[in-house]
Amino acid sequence: MSNNDSFEALRALTQEVLDQAYLMSLGVNDKQGVWVADVIFTYDDDANIYWMSTPERRHSVALRSHPTVAATMTVTPGPEVPDIGVQMSGQAELVENMPFDLVLRYFRKRKQPDPLPTDDVLDEHRWYVLRPSRIELIYQPKFGHDRQRVR
Repeated sequence: MSNNDSFEALRALTQEVLDQAYLMSLGVNDKQGVWVADVIFTYDDDANIYWMSTPERRHSVALRSHPTVAATMTVTPGPEVPDIGVQMSGQAELVENMPFDLVLRYFRKRKQPDPLPTDDVLDEHRWYVLRPSRIELIYQPKFGHDRQRVR
């Protein structure tokens, strides 16, 4: 297997985990110290992670002054579900124009009806994005407990 084939295989496994996981644990840092918040997320083809939150939440406030974050997405293991997950770190920021295909993906993950392009899905919420600079994959069926560096 070539390095490119190996990279594409890791990327496909990472997307599989992101498809199956529901919550992201987002780690931020503020004046009070470190904080972790669980948020429902979606992602794009470059593994950028998107979520919705109100600007007043502690994690949203922290991002304005400390945009470097870490996150984990884990698929809940069970008898038929292997131990798989993704860990990442990078920069997070507010999103001004969320692509509608990602809005649909987000609502489908939540098992909610598809909104129309004209619907105000945000209410008091805002979209945020994590642009990862480092991604590590945990995929026990193929690699045991050895993490694989994806990015």
